[in-house]
Amino acid sequence: MAKENHIAVMEIDDQNSFTADQINTPKFSVNVLQLLKSAQMQHGLRFGDYVRYRRYCTARLRRLYKSLKFTHGRGKYTKRAIAVSTVTEVRFLHLVLYTAERAWSHAMEKKTLPEGPNARQRSYLIGRLRKAVRWATLFQELCAIKGDSRTSLEAEAYASYMKGNLLFEQDQHWDIALKCFKSARAVYEELGKYGDLENQVLCRERVEELEPSIRYCLHKIGESNLQTSELVHIGEMEGPALDLFKAKLEAAMAEARSQQAASMTEFYWLGQRFPISNAKTRVSILKAQELEKDINGPAADSLPAEKKLVLFDKIFSAYNDARSYIRNDLVTTGNSEKMKDDLSGLDKAIGAILGQRTIERNQLLVKIAKSKLSKIHVDKNEKMTKPEELVRLYDLLLQNTADLSDLVSSGRDRKPEEVAFSEECELKSSVFRAERCFYLAKSYSLAGKRAEAYVLYCKARSLADAALKKLQSSNNADEVMIKELKMLYDECRSNSCIEHATGIMEENKAPENLSKKMSSISLTGNDKKLDKLLMEKLDSYESVVGDPATKSIPRIGVFPPTFQAVPRNPIVIDLAYNAIDFPSLENRMKKDKKGFISRLWR
Repeated sequence: MAKENHIAVMEIDDQNSFTADQINTPKFSVNVLQLLKSAQMQHGLRFGDYVRYRRYCTARLRRLYKSLKFTHGRGKYTKRAIAVSTVTEVRFLHLVLYTAERAWSHAMEKKTLPEGPNARQRSYLIGRLRKAVRWATLFQELCAIKGDSRTSLEAEAYASYMKGNLLFEQDQHWDIALKCFKSARAVYEELGKYGDLENQVLCRERVEELEPSIRYCLHKIGESNLQTSELVHIGEMEGPALDLFKAKLEAAMAEARSQQAASMTEFYWLGQRFPISNAKTRVSILKAQELEKDINGPAADSLPAEKKLVLFDKIFSAYNDARSYIRNDLVTTGNSEKMKDDLSGLDKAIGAILGQRTIERNQLLVKIAKSKLSKIHVDKNEKMTKPEELVRLYDLLLQNTADLSDLVSSGRDRKPEEVAFSEECELKSSVFRAERCFYLAKSYSLAGKRAEAYVLYCKARSLADAALKKLQSSNNADEVMIKELKMLYDECRSNSCIEHATGIMEENKAPENLSKKMSSISLTGNDKKLDKLLMEKLDSYESVVGDPATKSIPRIGVFPPTFQAVPRNPIVIDLAYNAIDFPSLENRMKKDKKGFISRLWR
């Protein structure tokens, strides 16, 4: 009885009876997957913007209703149902499909809220998914009669996918959800064998998107040996079909971390052990340590740089959450000095690890920038790195190293491990200083300042030599860093020689270049080597843009125009004017009349 009730949840009320005489109606063709994928990628889902996609579906439906003249009345709303007899052209099928998409995108919009949906929003989300299932089922039924065989198969896979999403979100009937996802996968696997290349790629992508949901359903049923901690590797793919799965995955991972954190009682750092009493702090630290395994593990070399940067951001977020919990505990702690010392030490240890990861992330950015510095490794659409950007990154690394050294050096009683860690930071700082000086010299070289570049290359070589001697004398010498410093030393030496030679050549050629430029100056602006201007030969046809095979500038006319002599009235200079003695005109000037009172103030 319970089984029948579960199945009844998925049933869609069918108010239309499909007769046998409707089978011979004309068949319509809709490439469902290609149509939806194109709409999703062009209208927001490339970046996970479900609001934009829902608005697009609404606008699309409005246009379809108007073009089909299938509106629901003016003023008073009168519902018009879509039946088999209504579908007289393919746009009616589009109408049903985009209505299902609008409901689904509205549900996903609530699902992907920053803080997750609350109880009321979750209830609304489930309602929208149910509506999407109803419209998808109606689309399947209409395509079974009005569509061709391929359209009918795609509609069936789409309806199964929507039903699986609803049950997946409801956390119930995992066996039915598994059956729906497997049914959709089987259809797309079969459709991927035929059609053009684009269709095969889309079907293969949809099969890959469905695979994590199928494995999760098997995990919930108990038919899979997959561990919860291994589920994170399944969700590394991107796509709209995986957003529901990722939300479930995060909840499962949080539950697994809580169980694992129960056995984590202390944190070890530089020979010291700090007790952890807060469960939230343990979970955050454990999450960060799991992410660190992905960066420093055996598969780290195969990870792309962009993926590593995303992992670094997640590590920073987890450690910052742990520090916020620790500081909240410090505020609420009583007068127990031992507990305060333990929490302060734990906060210092987490801060030091954050500093180390920040340095590693900036070193990764330096590596990316160095790969783009050479034109050989840069794609056409990729921006080339300038030496000034590397100088800025090394400034950040020097600041990070100084902050980390100050943090570890703070405190009254310094242990040998902390002293050794500070010395390691100082050694890294000397290496970064040499690299910074080298790329600063490169920037001066590109600017044509040979003397400054030569001095900086010599300074970088001396800094690299000093850092190399320190590294070779240390107990735990990094062989990779030693090799890089030797290469830097050789490059500094070769570049300083090049700058010296280039500077001498430029100095010797300066008078010659100046004389050549002076000899090419024309006072009239006319050059005999050049052809006539276009304005001088208007009687013969010639292209205005010049020869397309050469990069010559079109010569239409002289600009700015040359000076020309123009006639004007003669200028007469009156030399006798300065020698004439003119009579006085004071007796003809008007005199001011002054009263009696004004005379007193003279």
